[in-house]
Amino acid sequence: MTQPKPTPTPPPVQDLPAEPEPAFGWTKYAERINGRVAMIAFLSLLLLEAFTHQNLFTWLGLR
Repeated sequence: MTQPKPTPTPPPVQDLPAEPEPAFGWTKYAERINGRVAMIAFLSLLLLEAFTHQNLFTWLGLR
């Protein structure tokens, strides 16, 4: 007769590192957020120049 196939046990779930709490001052959380905003702003400026063929100062009317 047929025997039931054993079901494999899933690997243990590892705990994820806790996200740092928002705080005032020079914290890892603040630096991470500032870095992400800076990367998005830099990419936005590159896309602006690629599509309009003008730099930021010309686009703002400062030049």
